[in-house]
Amino acid sequence: MTQLSSLEILPRPAEQAAPCAAPAEEVVRDPAPSVDLLQAIADPVRWTVLDRLSAGTRCVCDLQEHVDVSNTLLSYHLRILRDAGLVTTARRGRWIDYSLAADASARLAAALPGAFSPAAPAEVQP
Repeated sequence: MTQLSSLEILPRPAEQAAPCAAPAEEVVRDPAPSVDLLQAIADPVRWTVLDRLSAGTRCVCDLQEHVDVSNTLLSYHLRILRDAGLVTTARRGRWIDYSLAADASARLAAALPGAFSPAAPAEVQP
């Protein structure tokens, strides 16, 4: 049986000296735009609105039928989604139609950690 005092401590090989050091080619991006974008969808009402809009353009009256909030609160949630650039609007007479922005899916995917490679970084716009 080996005694502790007689154990020899060997140095680590050079390639294992710093296992938690980032590779030199790793791109570190500012998380704030991604966090802001993900916070915009982190609400059940806004998630439901995005789900409805993923099927196509909807008027606010159609969206109102699928969420249990007042008209003013729905308008607030739609403004958050518009400000985040996830939803676009088009006026049709006195009605406003809402659509998912053309790049919404790509921007949301790019906002997730590890969703881009250092060779081709994805831009998440605020």
